[in-house]
Amino acid sequence: MQAAETRRWRFKAPEMEGAVARWYAGIRGSKDQLQTYRRDARQLTGALLAGSSILEVAPGPGFLAVELARLGQFNVTGLDISRTFVEIASENARKAGVDAAFQQGDASQMPFADGSFDLIVCQAAFKNFVKPRTALSEMYRVLRAGGTAVIDDMSHQATHSDIEEEVRRMGLGRFRSFTTKATLEMLRRRAYSAAHFERLAADSPFQTCVIGTAGIGLRVRLTKP
Repeated sequence: MQAAETRRWRFKAPEMEGAVARWYAGIRGSKDQLQTYRRDARQLTGALLAGSSILEVAPGPGFLAVELARLGQFNVTGLDISRTFVEIASENARKAGVDAAFQQGDASQMPFADGSFDLIVCQAAFKNFVKPRTALSEMYRVLRAGGTAVIDDMSHQATHSDIEEEVRRMGLGRFRSFTTKATLEMLRRRAYSAAHFERLAADSPFQTCVIGTAGIGLRVRLTKP
């Protein structure tokens, strides 16, 4: 049985709107990062049939969603609480000449019908959700039977060395590297450990999950029977 939701404490950093959202889009849009999104898009969709529907929850600037749409085989939707990110992502899709639909909305109350998607992806955002159990329940609801949700996020157990290496691979300049490392060190405090996420999954309709770790991150796979 799903446990009652308790709103998770959230550090009140500036909201991802306006200049803050544009700054974030800048650090996530380096050449090396775009290559990573391209690789992730191919990896995530390897088992999907052509014509499948994909939802990215909290796509931010939309770089991964654009790469998913660039494959040309899938119906891609993005849902983000930030209106600025919806605007940026829509513009990125337009510039790339791909068909991806972005809309504003909350992960804990998704504006989609039951069983709408074959795959849900959420990268680097789940740790910030105030209602994580509700968000998992919503993912379960909008997935079709047999569908999978893949959540990639930072691990609470990431080390300083892991963070240094992650930022080095982003290919940022000196100032952006400094601010990105400081941000990741702060975010690590609220990130989930593998054990914590297993408890969250157990309290959700998914009931179970498969977790892998690499570098600073966790990859959580949840499947709807």
